[in-house]
Amino acid sequence: MTRKKTVASNDMTQELLELVEKNISIDPALYETYNVKRGLRNSDNTGVLVGLTVIGEVHAYIFDENEKVDVHGRLSYRGVDVSEIVGGCVAENRFGFEEVIYLLLFGNLPTQEKLKEFSEFLKQYRELPENFVEDMILKAPSPDIMNKLARSTLALYSYDDNPDDLSLSNILRQSFELIARFPSIIAYAYQTKAHYYDRKSLFIHASNPKLSIAENFLYLMRSDNQYTQEEARILDLCLVLHAEHGGGNNSAFTTHVVSSSGTDTYSAIAAAIGSLKGPKHGGANNRVMGMMDEIKANVKDWGSEEEVSAYIRKIICKEAYDKSGLVYGFGHAVYTLSDPRTALLKENARALAEAKGRSDEFALYDLIEQVTPRLFAEIKKTEKFIPANVDFYSGFVYSLLDIPPELYTPLFAMSRIVGWCAHRIEEVVTCNRIIRPAYKSVSKRKTYVPIEDR
Repeated sequence: MTRKKTVASNDMTQELLELVEKNISIDPALYETYNVKRGLRNSDNTGVLVGLTVIGEVHAYIFDENEKVDVHGRLSYRGVDVSEIVGGCVAENRFGFEEVIYLLLFGNLPTQEKLKEFSEFLKQYRELPENFVEDMILKAPSPDIMNKLARSTLALYSYDDNPDDLSLSNILRQSFELIARFPSIIAYAYQTKAHYYDRKSLFIHASNPKLSIAENFLYLMRSDNQYTQEEARILDLCLVLHAEHGGGNNSAFTTHVVSSSGTDTYSAIAAAIGSLKGPKHGGANNRVMGMMDEIKANVKDWGSEEEVSAYIRKIICKEAYDKSGLVYGFGHAVYTLSDPRTALLKENARALAEAKGRSDEFALYDLIEQVTPRLFAEIKKTEKFIPANVDFYSGFVYSLLDIPPELYTPLFAMSRIVGWCAHRIEEVVTCNRIIRPAYKSVSKRKTYVPIEDR
């Protein structure tokens, strides 16, 4: 495919760039002077309280006599601990994502009969509008699946007979459609990208109404439609663990902010997709995989704590990988001692790695998880503990499922669309006030000068 290139004067471009750099600078000291909460974070790294929610809770610290005390992380959906949800599904040998969708949208755990009924109800929304795949996906491929997902979401507005109605019934209907359709859009967007950009064979499968969401995605992605139940169950676990993370995460907050303006569902969700695409949010697991590829290429003995530690030290000291000083997959904006999702995913990653003959890679991940917090504390001379987060293992799990890296963040979106829809409903129904924080101008006053005198 050819793309028309824009030709611009290098001199003009450089001049404009210098103007921007000169006139956009803000003295960092001013943030402290005016008590600005950069990143909406307090000085003790707690989040600035900007809203209330009943959807999800991220618990990572308590206050004891007005002093912040770190505790092991806990994640709850509608008050139910996620680890208990996962434990129940594992004990009963069943998929859990559909149950989580019901819980997050409606606030209660469904009965067995109601869950079966709801799962069948949701499947009827999977089919994309007539000619949508051809006109909106095949004819307009994108090298980035998140970009294609956002564009497809906005395009669905044109296929909706009632797109701007903000009634609860209409937003619920739109939510059902988006949740059900995201797997197909993502799968087809990838197949199109692989064909037009990577010169691979193109195959488009219709959704299988007999399958769960996790099973159906693997069915859509693989040329022979084949997958194992173990593969489907660990993908289902990933979907369960990524479905919601409180109202303060960047994409959920984006959903609240955009929804508060009174805009349509498709615009709000497309904005959330744009947020999730960023490497500081949903794109982090791709950075983990890139970092791990470099470690595997440069460390000869993956089982040597000395060799592995030496390379992690180089990364922290900005001498290796992208020289940012970040060990991707470690640290979290909220969790301080542990990310509860990490342990749940790790044990399943161990079992799948053994089944796939990649136990040596899993052992490398495990070793890095052990040594990195200690190295951070030593090198940065801090007592702050830096735990592994869910992104550290999620990319590895997806690689074990033979899912290409281009799909890691879209899979996140395929799960998080549930939380976004729940938060949009919450914002539209309960808040009804546009979110408008304050920004203080620190620019100097200037007098207008007529153009001939400048």
